[in-house]
Amino acid sequence: MTIDNDNLLNSILESLDRVKYISPEDIPNIDLYMDQVTTFMDSHLQSAARYPGEDKILTKTMINNYAKSDLLPPPVKKKYSREHVMLLVFIYYYKGILSINDIQTLLKPITEHYFQNGQAYDMEAIYREAFGMEDKMLQSMKADVEEKFRVSQEAFQGAPQEDMEFLHKFAFICTLGFDVYMKKLMIEKMIDELGAGGQEPGKKKAHKAKSEEAKKV
Repeated sequence: MTIDNDNLLNSILESLDRVKYISPEDIPNIDLYMDQVTTFMDSHLQSAARYPGEDKILTKTMINNYAKSDLLPPPVKKKYSREHVMLLVFIYYYKGILSINDIQTLLKPITEHYFQNGQAYDMEAIYREAFGMEDKMLQSMKADVEEKFRVSQEAFQGAPQEDMEFLHKFAFICTLGFDVYMKKLMIEKMIDELGAGGQEPGKKKAHKAKSEEAKKV
């Protein structure tokens, strides 16, 4: 994401428009070897990296570690399916804000119930819904960024004029940072509830079945 400091707000909004998720149609319909997976992820996500051309999106070591820690189902004969790639996209976005343990807690119910389940509502359905929902939120996100920018420009009114450009940018970063901090706290709280036995796919149905069985006794 490239940001023009001379036109900060418009540059950020334009950058948001350029950040696109990997659609299921973009993912090859064949199983891939490790090198093919890392090449695919680099080619589709490198433009959104902090240092495009330098930052590694996913390395072989990362992917191997995800499989060893049960974060990612193991490959079959060293090949990764489309659903593996979809999980790796989730992991890529989450790893910047969540711990590996939190990602495991969040994704384990997904892999257990939807990964290669042979049903109509599968991993691809989850992926489409999740990222399609985020795509719809882009306009409200841009409006929120504009409001935070406006508030930041009104800060530090009594500061020296020569410091205003830096302080306004500092204020903008503070408002964005506080937003990220609060949302991270909310996400972690919900993940803690999931880890403590909160609602997961299949649990509600199992609970209902037990209740029905109890009524018969």
